[in-house]
Amino acid sequence: GFLFSNFRTMKLNFANPANGAQKTIDIEDENILRCFYDQRMSSEINGDDMQDPLYAGYTFRITGGNDAQGFPMKQGVLLARRVRLLLKKGQSCYRSRRAGERKRKSVRGCIVGPDLAIINLVVVKVGPNPIPGLTSDDINNPLRLGPKRASKIRKLFDLDKSDDVRKYVVARKTTFHTKGKTQDEKGPEKTVVKRPKIQRLVTPLSKQHKRRRAVLQRRARERAVAEKAAYQQLLKQRNAERRASEAARRSSRKRSRKTE
Repeated sequence: GFLFSNFRTMKLNFANPANGAQKTIDIEDENILRCFYDQRMSSEINGDDMQDPLYAGYTFRITGGNDAQGFPMKQGVLLARRVRLLLKKGQSCYRSRRAGERKRKSVRGCIVGPDLAIINLVVVKVGPNPIPGLTSDDINNPLRLGPKRASKIRKLFDLDKSDDVRKYVVARKTTFHTKGKTQDEKGPEKTVVKRPKIQRLVTPLSKQHKRRRAVLQRRARERAVAEKAAYQQLLKQRNAERRASEAARRSSRKRSRKTE
């Protein structure tokens, strides 16, 4: 347990993936925050335990947070304090600048405590009472940039293998002025729809390229086997010729010795 005598104001940063809304609320009531203490990152918090009717029926997931000095929480560090860890490329809370670089960084453990300045939460389940600016019906912040990879588009829209991924790409409209006759003059407005190029999309052309690569690999393998067999045959022939010449040389030496 924690001692709550030195309680400070804590921020709760809510994010709602359903409509793209995000809201930060300053919490001064310690009773609301008691249910977060001793919980880890990725734990789900029942809104009924926050002792506020506004959050009743909600479910929130803890995704992270920062302490008062700005050090981030790191998943897997089962402590409620700050530690210094030797981090390398690919680990959270660290971005390597050079190949093979490691660095000792201060990170906050993944257990929530009163020393945190902000807790990041994601709305998992929406309750009956809408939170203004977060779950109200008038909020709609569509994704400006969606995923590019075909498998991630299928995961986002819950598509099947038979569905056409190209119909579900998140597109955006961009309006700009075309060039005028002079440098300072602006031309008419033009609106274009931009879509990302889908990566790892399986098309008939990509299947043809894959078949062609397989054919080229098979041909290269067959050519290598044939060339090796021809080389072995040539090597066998050269060795036979070398042995024959050595045998002829030895026999000529013997004859010359006999004549002497």
